[in-house]
Amino acid sequence: MVANMKKNLEVDKDEISKFEAMASEWWDPNGKFKPLHMLNPCRLEYITNQIKAHFNCDDDDFEPFKGIKVLDIGCGGGLLTEPIARLGASVVGVDPAEKNIKVAQLHTQKSNLDIDYRVSTAEKLLAKKEFFDVILNMEVVEHVPNPLNYLRTCSKLLKNNGLMTCSTINRNYKSYLWAIIGAEYIMKWLPKKTHEWNKFIKPEELSSFIEKTGLKVIDESGFVFNFVKWDWNLSREDLSVNYVISSIKS
Repeated sequence: MVANMKKNLEVDKDEISKFEAMASEWWDPNGKFKPLHMLNPCRLEYITNQIKAHFNCDDDDFEPFKGIKVLDIGCGGGLLTEPIARLGASVVGVDPAEKNIKVAQLHTQKSNLDIDYRVSTAEKLLAKKEFFDVILNMEVVEHVPNPLNYLRTCSKLLKNNGLMTCSTINRNYKSYLWAIIGAEYIMKWLPKKTHEWNKFIKPEELSSFIEKTGLKVIDESGFVFNFVKWDWNLSREDLSVNYVISSIKS
C-alpha cells in the first residue's frame, strides 16, 4: 500500500520527460513555449491581482509583495517565478525536471534576482515541513497521477490565510479541438502529445477537489484567446478551455 501511495503522489515520470526535452527553449518567445509566453501576461495579471487583494498590498510600493513567501510548483524555466520575485516576494521555484531548474537558475543569474530554485516536488517540501503564504499551481494538476492527493499536499503546504491559484484545462469537446488538435497539430504551438485530454479537469471537479482539501474557493476565471487581437484575456464567464481557480486556507 505504501508503494502505491508513493506512486500516486509523485509526479508522472513520462510527464517530466516531455518537458525536459523542451527545457532549453523556455525563454525563447518563438520556441516551443510560445503559447506560455503569449499567455503569461494574462496569468501574471490574474495572480498579482489576487495576491494584492488578499494581502492588502500597497500598489504604490516598489516591492508590494515584500514579506510574502511564494511557492511556484512546476516553475519550469521561471516565466512566472521571476516577475513575482521582482515584486519583492521571497520565492521558491520547484520542478521535478532537473534541466528546467538549470535553465531557470541560469536565467535568474542573468536577471540578477535571488530565487530559491530546487529540483523537487510538493511532497518533498511537505516532508521538510516548509510552508508558504502563496502557492502558484499553474498548469500542473493535469500532469499528476492523482490530482486530489496532490492538492491535499498543496493544502498542507499553505499557511493559515494562505492563497493558492490553480490553473488547468477544461475537459470537453472544445478543449480537445483547441488545446490538442488546434495547439498541437494545426498551429504546432506545442509538440504532439504534450497534453492528454482524459487528464483535463472540469472546473466543478477541480473546485470539489480543492474544497475537499479544506480550502475555500474564492474565485473562478477563464483565460480566453482572442483570435482577432491574437492575445489572451481574463473572463469571469468563459471557463470552457483554460481556466484558473483561487482558494484560501481559513
